[in-house]
Amino acid sequence: MEYPELLTKRRSVRDYEDKEVPLDTVIQVINESCLAPSSSNGQPWRFVIVTDRAVIKRLSDESKRNLLREIERDTRSTSSRYEARLRDPDFNVYYNAPCLVFIAGPKDLRSIETDCALAAAYLMLSASDRGLATCWIGLGRFIEDEELRDLIGLSETDRIVAPVIIGYPKRIPAVPQRSGPEILKIVS
Repeated sequence: MEYPELLTKRRSVRDYEDKEVPLDTVIQVINESCLAPSSSNGQPWRFVIVTDRAVIKRLSDESKRNLLREIERDTRSTSSRYEARLRDPDFNVYYNAPCLVFIAGPKDLRSIETDCALAAAYLMLSASDRGLATCWIGLGRFIEDEELRDLIGLSETDRIVAPVIIGYPKRIPAVPQRSGPEILKIVS
């Protein structure tokens, strides 16, 4: 696939075929995501791969629980716009995808958001190049339960930055309308 085509094929997908993604393919995608740039070439990212759908559901329920608790503490929370969906017991924040990858790293590292976001972008492009679809699930990073964090291999010093679902898409959505860049100034 040529690069411009890859950019248009990479879409956020929330509806997947009921088909497992081979683990070796996920590993290849993760290996390619590690080609992303990082601050001082620190490569601080760590990855968790979850393909057990019962565990993915438990992680979804945990994240929903924590988000609802946040909304109850602060009704002006940006998460409040999702409250009705979060209260729906059938709603899975990971959209029942067959594979979930957490990209995480040391929470005290100043560049962790940027470093992991770059790795996530590379991961999504690599997956798309293989005919897979992805979606970064911001609602899915609120995993606080110690038992669940231990189950997925995250310590208290790790911060989940990018939960990305991966699967075979039922369809690839069209490219949504995009605005051109807002160039503030050209200094030459």
